[in-house]
Amino acid sequence: MYSENNLIYVLTMLEAIEKIKIYCEEFDNPDDFLWSNQQLNFNDSVNLLIAVGEESKKIEEGLKQEFPEMKWKAIAGIRDKLSHDYRGVDPNIVWSVINNDLESLKETLMKMLLRIKYEKKSLEEVLNTPYYSHLHYLK
Repeated sequence: MYSENNLIYVLTMLEAIEKIKIYCEEFDNPDDFLWSNQQLNFNDSVNLLIAVGEESKKIEEGLKQEFPEMKWKAIAGIRDKLSHDYRGVDPNIVWSVINNDLESLKETLMKMLLRIKYEKKSLEEVLNTPYYSHLHYLK
C-alpha cells in the first residue's frame, strides 16, 4: 500500500479529467473546440491538462511503476510543453490527447486508488468539497 499523500494527486487528476470531458462534450473537431467561446473551453482544458501533468509528477514512483502501460513521462512532458510553449500548442494534439488518452488514464487512476492506504474519512472529506464535485462516483 502506498502513502495517503498520493490520494489528493490522484483525485485532482480525476477531477481534471471529468472537467475536461464536460468542456469538450459539445465539440466534434479540434477547430470548433479551439475557437468556440472565445477559446474558453480550449484554454480551460489546456490548463487542466497542465494540472494533470503536474500532479502525475507527485505520485510515488513505485505506484506509477505498477502501471507501466501508462506513459508517465509523456504525461509530465505534455505539462511542460503546454506551460512553456503557449503559442506553440497544437490544438490537434490537445484534441487527440483528450479524446484518445484520458479515458485510459482515468481507468489507471481508479486502479491506483485501490493501492493507496487512506482513511475512508479522508476521502469523504475531500469529496465533500466543491472542487471535487465531479467525483460523485467515488462516494
